[in-house]
Amino acid sequence: MKPAARLRELLARPGLLRAPGCYDAFSAKLIEQSGCEVAYMTGFGSSASVLGLPDAGLMDFSEMSTHAGNIARALRIPLIADGDTGYGNAINAFRTVRTYAQFGVAAIQLEDQATPKKCGHTPGKTLIPLKEMIGKLKAAFDARAEEDILIVARTDARSVEGFKAALERCLAFEEAGADVIFFEAPESEQEMAEVAKQVKAPLLANMVEGGKTPFLSGSRLEDLGFKIAIYPSTLLKTVARAMQRQLERFQRDDDYQPFEEQISFEELKKLVGFEEYYRMEGKYGA
Repeated sequence: MKPAARLRELLARPGLLRAPGCYDAFSAKLIEQSGCEVAYMTGFGSSASVLGLPDAGLMDFSEMSTHAGNIARALRIPLIADGDTGYGNAINAFRTVRTYAQFGVAAIQLEDQATPKKCGHTPGKTLIPLKEMIGKLKAAFDARAEEDILIVARTDARSVEGFKAALERCLAFEEAGADVIFFEAPESEQEMAEVAKQVKAPLLANMVEGGKTPFLSGSRLEDLGFKIAIYPSTLLKTVARAMQRQLERFQRDDDYQPFEEQISFEELKKLVGFEEYYRMEGKYGA
């Protein structure tokens, strides 16, 4: 089954879809191995892991689309991928959506920030006019008709123009035909409940530990009316702390030994696919 078709099938089922954030193909494989049915390519984590720089529109179209393709090809589960602003005007957005779809991405997230965009839970964001965003979405829908992919329409208006304006944008995105609505950074459960009451399309909740939005359990998000929950920074922060501790120990101890929590070298080889490589090597005499 094609990735977009599989994601539609998952969205049609009862219950909340929880999508941990992957920042490269390796973390994506770990997400799949854990039993998760969907993965989310985080723009924050991608910029951090590829460039070592903040999520502030510094990765361009070529870098982000290539990164998304590498991750999608490493997975057998659907990938929802951050497409930032579409990297230009509506025509650029058309190309971005089509390219992501051709690379095997199941759903692309497009947002209404002006370029250069910023992480949704940081200050200093600006918006494009709603009319311009609707034009981008129309271009995305035409690209979707050529290469099947779901469109996740995101607004960052809450921190710029307030709750009411952000909700109005979500309703406009829904009316235009977006597959999933992403109201970024609501600031209370009451706001989240009101969005779910008003918007009938599948809703995405962005769960960022320490962010502006209440960090809720999966069951609570489902009760409120959300269909997808993404956790964009969870794995990146977990890995960063583990590496810091390992490096501190490495610098401190002359008789350094690895942490017991490490996976074995055999497990690592299996995770990255050496078993399949050896099978093909034998089959083809490579």
